[in-house]
Amino acid sequence: QVQLVESGGGLVQPGGSLRLSCAASGSIFSINIMGWYRLAPGKQREMVATITSGGSTNYAESVKGRFTISRDNAKKTVYLQMSSLSPEDTAVYYCNADLYRTVVLRGQYWGQGTQVTVSS
Repeated sequence: QVQLVESGGGLVQPGGSLRLSCAASGSIFSINIMGWYRLAPGKQREMVATITSGGSTNYAESVKGRFTISRDNAKKTVYLQMSSLSPEDTAVYYCNADLYRTVVLRGQYWGQGTQVTVSS
């Protein structure tokens, strides 16, 4: 089984910072892309940031310059450093991993989600 465990969510004031972590475990051969997605009430799920095994990153326009995604391949963990947070960033954040269970078996997996609330 493959499992993604997230941590770091919580309540923060506007302008503050939070660091999310997501560790993958289970039957994993290698991990291609890891990323963060978020879902807010009344909005569709959106990609926040992704990172390849080689370190190439991609960000949503709304978070560029404020969020930084990184990963530790040895620990099979992806991080999301969030700064200059605003109420518009309030959402449930989900971790995603595009990985290979074997050399030829590829699949997508999701974490349970962690709530991030930005409010005074």
